[in-house]
Amino acid sequence: FTSDGRYVYVSNYKMYGKGWNPVADDLCQGRSWDPSFVYRIDTESKKIDRAIPVGSVPKFLAVSPDDSRLIVSNWCSQDVSVIDTDTDRELKRVEVGLHPRGIAITKDSATAYVAVMGGAKIVRIDLVDFSTHDITSVGATPRHLVLSPDDSILYASNNKANAVRSIDTTTEEVLTTVSTGTETRSMVLSDDARSIYVVNYGSGTLSKVRTSDMKVIQEVSTGVHPVGVTYDAVNRRVWVANY
Repeated sequence: FTSDGRYVYVSNYKMYGKGWNPVADDLCQGRSWDPSFVYRIDTESKKIDRAIPVGSVPKFLAVSPDDSRLIVSNWCSQDVSVIDTDTDRELKRVEVGLHPRGIAITKDSATAYVAVMGGAKIVRIDLVDFSTHDITSVGATPRHLVLSPDDSILYASNNKANAVRSIDTTTEEVLTTVSTGTETRSMVLSDDARSIYVVNYGSGTLSKVRTSDMKVIQEVSTGVHPVGVTYDAVNRRVWVANY
């Protein structure tokens, strides 16, 4: 969503119909795959008003805090689309490696962090000159990323390692690693930043992790295959989506 809630962007996993070859999937290798689109939806009219070409199998979307950029991780084309939200045109396609997914953007909208699951790394992208830097101290299969409010700590879920790591964004040092459950996936930070909630796909649980010492302080059964999570600051509730 944009910060005012007026627009929401939705990714189209892969295209179907005449002229499209829908062969892209989670196990794709190489970069020769059909491109796809991201759609902008007007939340007042509930209609799609823009269709934006991106890479192959767009997985995750993030709007910069200043609403000027839309960042899209393209799973199968192994790159990231940087889109100008004024024109809804792609400014740059940044190659990052095999299977990019989670995205976190700094509060000054100058830097994006992208989890590259197949490359066991996080790529830091300068959103001004599009230069990149690899952070390699992140363990296997980094999937989802969340930044602390002051951008000093980057939290990363490691899907196959069944853990969440806290990383110092200045030194790139892993500060703490905590085991939560089997196949840790999406995460969300509470509004006071005192807790981070993570869903464990294989375990069927939601873990509440205290950020001050990265200890699991609560675990809740969610049902089969929880994959998405979000935090409602108004009502102080956590919502979980199950496959």
